[in-house]
Formats: sequence, structure tokens, C-alpha cells
Amino acid sequence: MPTYTLHAPAGRLNDVQKAELAREITHAHSEATGAQTFFAQVLFVDVAPENWFVGGAAAGAPQIFLHGQVRAGRPPELKRALLLRLVEILSNVSILPRSHVWVYLSELPAGQMAEFGHVLPEPGGEAAWLDSLPDGDRALMQSIAS
Repeated sequence: MPTYTLHAPAGRLNDVQKAELAREITHAHSEATGAQTFFAQVLFVDVAPENWFVGGAAAGAPQIFLHGQVRAGRPPELKRALLLRLVEILSNVSILPRSHVWVYLSELPAGQMAEFGHVLPEPGGEAAWLDSLPDGDRALMQSIAS
């Protein structure tokens, strides 16, 4: 359900850091929302330094930017706590100060999202939705979570 795309200067994050970030972002989202971990995907985009600008000028210091696309319908307090947790994760794993970390969450209505070939449920309806799926699709999703 969530897709998190992390933009970082090319070469800034190594494979170990990327794997840790993917695990930690997935865990933070699941912990905050209750959504199963198999829904979360984390994508990494390496950006050449000459292609990163802030305020109309080349970024002078390394930054990272995480854009999370999540289902709408969760309370503001939950989203704020998730944002702050994501900033903490990114700062810790990337070894960058918090001032170099940007995180945006964009909400999408569940009815405008399809994953694993099925339109998504409203937040809180995941268990019933999962139970209603064909056995093969449910097994695929659950195999990812284990």
C-alpha cells in the first residue's frame, strides 16, 4: 500500500544501508499503521550531484529525500509520528544530520490504488480484504511477509 521512493546522491548509500533503510522504513510504516509488511515497497533513485538543486542552485551538501505515497484516511497524529520516525531512520542510517533529510507523505484514496492486481481496502480493512482474495494471491502476499 505504501510506496516509498528515496532519492539520494549517487554513491551516497551503499547496499547495506539501502537494505537497512528498506527494512526500517517498512517496519516503521507497518508499526504506525498496522498494515502488513508485504504491502510496503521501497525504491532507491541515485541522483547525479549535478542534477540536484535546492533554491535554484546546486545543492552544496548531500541530502536525501523520501517521498511516501500512502493510503488516505489516517489521523494527523499518526502521520506526524510516522514522519518524525522516518526522519530519524534516514538520518541514522545515512549518517546525515536531520537538517539534510526531507520526507513527504502524499495520500491517495484506497479506491484509486491497486496492488497485486486488486483494488485496496480502506485503512483498517486489510484483514477482511486479505481473507476475500483468491488463495493463490493471498499465499503470494503472505510469502513476501515471511
